[in-house]
Amino acid sequence: MDWLILAVGAVVALAASAALVTALERVGARFGLPEATLGLMVALAADSPEVSSAVTAYVRGDASLGAGVVLGSNAFNLAALLGLGAVVAGRIALHRRVVLFEGAVALAIAALAVVTIAGVAGPAVCTALMVAILIPYVVLSALPPERRPRVPLPETWRTWLAGAVADEEIELLTAIMPSKGTWRDGVVAAVTIPAVVAASALMEGAASSLGSRHGVPEIVTGGVVLAAITSLPNAVAAVYLARRGRGPAAFSVALNSNTVNVLIGLMIPAVIAAGVSLTSDAALITAAYAGLTLVTLGLAWLSRGLGRWAGVLIIALYLGFVVLLVATG
Repeated sequence: MDWLILAVGAVVALAASAALVTALERVGARFGLPEATLGLMVALAADSPEVSSAVTAYVRGDASLGAGVVLGSNAFNLAALLGLGAVVAGRIALHRRVVLFEGAVALAIAALAVVTIAGVAGPAVCTALMVAILIPYVVLSALPPERRPRVPLPETWRTWLAGAVADEEIELLTAIMPSKGTWRDGVVAAVTIPAVVAASALMEGAASSLGSRHGVPEIVTGGVVLAAITSLPNAVAAVYLARRGRGPAAFSVALNSNTVNVLIGLMIPAVIAAGVSLTSDAALITAAYAGLTLVTLGLAWLSRGLGRWAGVLIIALYLGFVVLLVATG
């Protein structure tokens, strides 16, 4: 019965999240939001299954499972969105300014996740630091193009940041071209959000039950099984974009998705629950996520994008992490 619940929950969560992404894109277009802001909204909607599963796990007292879902999803996103996308497309060309602009935020978030899991600083402190990093990023992305050169920063910084956001929007423009939404899209969003949450809760419960029955550690259930299932919408979208020459958009989606996962799916619940799982398995999966982020960004910077062999390497590193996690878990 648990297998059936897991399968049904996955189908409902994936279908509802896909409908939610489309509805939010159209609502954003109706209000004239910039492409970079739409990209953040898409990441938030696409991440709803993994975030909901992680929060449900925290509510049930399964902190290890919740951390596994979030951090495992982030590692899976890098392998599926960027690694597989590069293999399918042959090459994902990227502006170096975009790699540095988005990569700096992604690395900072990953580093703070490592600091939290390692117990160097508490979740509340690291969450505050993440918010302090993300607020300027979100505000700058939301500003109209004509206002970006007037932000209160030194002229060199203003020019560089305005160019980086413009480059990012050029990459997103070909991937996010929704028609303007109507009130119906608002209704769809209102209906699909609780559907995603309910389906994710069913998946979390079924996966936890199956793991306990078969002696699978919670960190493996969350970090491998639930992480892969809940991240499938992102993976399918990345392959779709890559096959149509729109692979660069997957770069922004992958990094933004990982940031949303860590902040909403890991840090905020950890603050509310007053702690996170500090097991060696949690440390391993966090190190894998942070390390894979560093490798991916390094390859993208050096080669001004990701080629097919870089994609193969990213996938191989992810598979190696999965084998190590299962063996040690």
